[in-house]
Amino acid sequence: MSTLDSRPQTLPQDNAAPTDEVDRVLSPAKLCILGLQHVLVMYAGAVAVPLMIGDRLGLDKETVALLISSDLFCCGVVTLLQCLGVGRFMGIRLPVIMSVTFAAVTPMIAIGLNPDIGLTGIFGATIAAGAITTLLAPVIGRLIPLFPPLVTGVVITSIGLSIIQVGIDWAAGGKGNPHYGAPVYLCISFAVLLFILVVTRFAKGFMSNVAVLLGIVFGFVLSLMVNEVNLAGLHDAKWFAIVTPMALGTPVFDPVSILTMTAVLIIVFIESMGMFLALGEIVGRKLTSQDIVRGLRVDGVGTLFGGLFNSFPHTSFSQNVGLVSVTRVYSRWVCVAAGIILILFGMVPKMAVLVASIPQFVLGGAGLVMFGMVLATGIRILARINYTTNRYNLYIVAISLGVGMTPMLSHNFFSQFPAMLQPLLHSGIMLATFSAVTLNLFFNGYHPQTGLAEEPSCVSGKSVRTVRMWLLLRKVKKNRDE
Repeated sequence: MSTLDSRPQTLPQDNAAPTDEVDRVLSPAKLCILGLQHVLVMYAGAVAVPLMIGDRLGLDKETVALLISSDLFCCGVVTLLQCLGVGRFMGIRLPVIMSVTFAAVTPMIAIGLNPDIGLTGIFGATIAAGAITTLLAPVIGRLIPLFPPLVTGVVITSIGLSIIQVGIDWAAGGKGNPHYGAPVYLCISFAVLLFILVVTRFAKGFMSNVAVLLGIVFGFVLSLMVNEVNLAGLHDAKWFAIVTPMALGTPVFDPVSILTMTAVLIIVFIESMGMFLALGEIVGRKLTSQDIVRGLRVDGVGTLFGGLFNSFPHTSFSQNVGLVSVTRVYSRWVCVAAGIILILFGMVPKMAVLVASIPQFVLGGAGLVMFGMVLATGIRILARINYTTNRYNLYIVAISLGVGMTPMLSHNFFSQFPAMLQPLLHSGIMLATFSAVTLNLFFNGYHPQTGLAEEPSCVSGKSVRTVRMWLLLRKVKKNRDE
C-alpha cells in the first residue's frame, strides 16, 4: 500500500499540512527566470494601451514614455496586491499577472479627445470608476451562482477563442504593421513555436518549464540575424526614473466619463470572473465566492491606483493564464517575482525599451501555444457536461459560442448601435457570458449550487489551506481506488 493510500482519513494538523503548489516558494534563481518569462509574455499587451492612447491623442514622445513607465510600474504593484493579498479584504492569491485592459481603450480615447478634459479626464474617470467598482465587488460576486460548470466552460472557451486571435495577429507582425503577414514574420514565428515544442518534448525539469522563455530568446536572436529588431530609443532612454502620482496634471472628474468608465469596468469584472475560474481549474483549486470577490477588489483598487499614477484600468491578463497552463508551474510567488520585475522596468526606462524591442512575431509563436491552452481548458470543462440526457445543454453551448464569436468574425456587425454600447457589443467574452447565463436560466433554471468551495468562517487562513489540501488528497485517493 502506498503512503497516500495509508493516510488516515482525518483532518491533518496545521503543522503537518503539505505544501500547496500555489503557495510553494521556489529558489530565487527559478523565481527570477520564471517571473521574467511571465513579463515577456504580457509585455507587448501592457505597453500597447499607452501607445494607442498616445497615438490617438497626439501626445509627444516624452509623455508617451512616461505613460509606459507608469503603466509597467502600476502593473507590478497591482500584481503584488493580487498575488500577496491584503488580509481578507483583497487578493485572490493565485498566479495572476495584472495589466491594463483593452476593453477601456475606445471610451478612454473618446474621453481624451474631449478638449474640455483631455488626458486628465481619463485619469479622473479611472480613479472614480476604480473606487465605485471596488465597492460593487461584493455585489458582482453574488452573481457566482449564475456560473455553473456549463456556463464556466463556455466563458473560458470564449476567452481562449478571443485571445487566440491576438496570437495570430502577433505571429503576422502585429495589427497596424504595414508588412503584416510577411513571410519572414511567419517563418520566425513558426520557428519559435517549433522550438518550444521541441524543448517541451525532450527537456526535463526546470528547462521544460521555461520553454516559452527559451523560445522567445531563440526568436529574438533569429530576428537580430535578419535585421528585424528595432532598438531605436535605447541610447536616449534613462537608466533610472521615479514614477510619481499625478505627474501629468490634476485629474478631472467628469460625471459622464465616470459613468462610462464604470460601465466598462463592470464588463471587465465579468471577464475577470471567467479568468479566475479558468485559473482555478488549471491549478486544481476550488475557489470560494469570497476568493472571487477579493480578486475583483484588486481590479477596482488597481484601477484606482492606476489613475493616480498616470495609468489606466487594470485587470487579470489572460495571456499569462495560458502560460501557467503550459508550464504547469502554479506557484503564485513566480508572479510575485514578475511583479517586482515590472516595477523595476517601470523605474528603469532603458530596460523597458530593450524588452519592448522584441518583435511581436516572436511572441506570436509562443502565443499560439499559451492561448490555445486556455481554449483547451474550456473545452475540457465542456467535455464533462451532460449532453445525453439534457439536450438543452448543446443548444446553450452552440448558441453562446456563436454569439461570442460574432464581433471577432464581423467587426462591423454592431456598428449601427449607439456608441455607448460599443464596449459591450465588441466584447466576445461578455456576449458569450450573457448568452450562456441567460440560456442556462431559461432551459435549466436557477440552482444556487455553484461548484465553488465553501468559505470556512471560523478557521485561520492556514487552516483554510489545510482543508483545501485535505480535500485534494481525498479526491486523489478516491480516483486511485476507482
